[in-house]
Amino acid sequence: MELTTVWFILIAVLWTGYFVLEGFDFGVGMLLPVLAPRRDRHSDTDRRVLINTIGPVWDGNEVWLLVAGGATFAAFPEWYASLFSGFYLPLLIILVALIVRGVAFEFRGKIDGGRWRRNWDRAIFWGSAVPAFLWGVAFANLVRGVPLDARHEFTGNLLTLLNPYALLGGLTTLGLFALHGAVFLALKTDGEIRARARALIGRWWPPVVAIAAAFLTITQVEYGRTATWATALAAALALAGGVAMGARGREGRAFAGTAVAIVLTVATLFGNLWPDVMPSSTDPAYGLTVHNAASAHYTLTVMTWVAVVFTPVVLAYQGWTYWVFRKRLTRTVVPPRNGGRPEAGRTAA
Repeated sequence: MELTTVWFILIAVLWTGYFVLEGFDFGVGMLLPVLAPRRDRHSDTDRRVLINTIGPVWDGNEVWLLVAGGATFAAFPEWYASLFSGFYLPLLIILVALIVRGVAFEFRGKIDGGRWRRNWDRAIFWGSAVPAFLWGVAFANLVRGVPLDARHEFTGNLLTLLNPYALLGGLTTLGLFALHGAVFLALKTDGEIRARARALIGRWWPPVVAIAAAFLTITQVEYGRTATWATALAAALALAGGVAMGARGREGRAFAGTAVAIVLTVATLFGNLWPDVMPSSTDPAYGLTVHNAASAHYTLTVMTWVAVVFTPVVLAYQGWTYWVFRKRLTRTVVPPRNGGRPEAGRTAA
């Protein structure tokens, strides 16, 4: 197998890991006002429980995005240059949203004031919802193709990227991540929050499945390959199986189902993309492929050895983190704001 193909697959794996792990982070952020409404007398405590479910892992999950971007820059510099210049405004919006969201996690509990916390809660919600939507828009445009000229420069504008197919892709990732987050919360909490999350799964899965099925069907009909029909169908079955397990109270299997659905959806998109990395809608000859966008063979060789050595270390460390913080959370582990002693190793926002 050529190193260009190896690195295309590795970048696909990195994006897949990011969407699976950061996907439930986004979902939890979007579900703050849904699962812990302000009218409830336990609202603040419940929101602190929700935030603490991802507190030990959310920043580590974002490392997958950094590595995916770095790998793209090193392995396919032409792809990186055209992508980040053409998608500059959407990617800037995503970056600002992620920064605001990260700041909100850290600053929400700094001042014991209702307005202070409400404003940061809004930042967490929008800082989760905006990237969840725009990532779907971006990847749908990659599969569809964007206007590139002979110099591989983007010739469109923001409205070019906001086409109906891309907007459907954004709704798909938004819905999938929200459902993924609800399943994660049902798995990671207990008591009333768990019951609310399970009820939410039952109400939300029909529209999410319908939107995702529509997006995958259009993708396969318009841009699909024969081989990716299998991954698209498997993604739909995994999502259906996940929500079925969630309805039966088997949260672990439900989480596995939604995670596999996201994995197979990303695999479908990248499978339809290869060997292109950024097809041109202006002229297919102007598109970027794994061959004309790649770095030199020596660079790819050095990067491959670095990946072989350090990737298992990173995976082992992140797996250990999830194992340490595997227990369910309830209201009892969140200390009251007027004092109290938190559970060992826990912090509350």
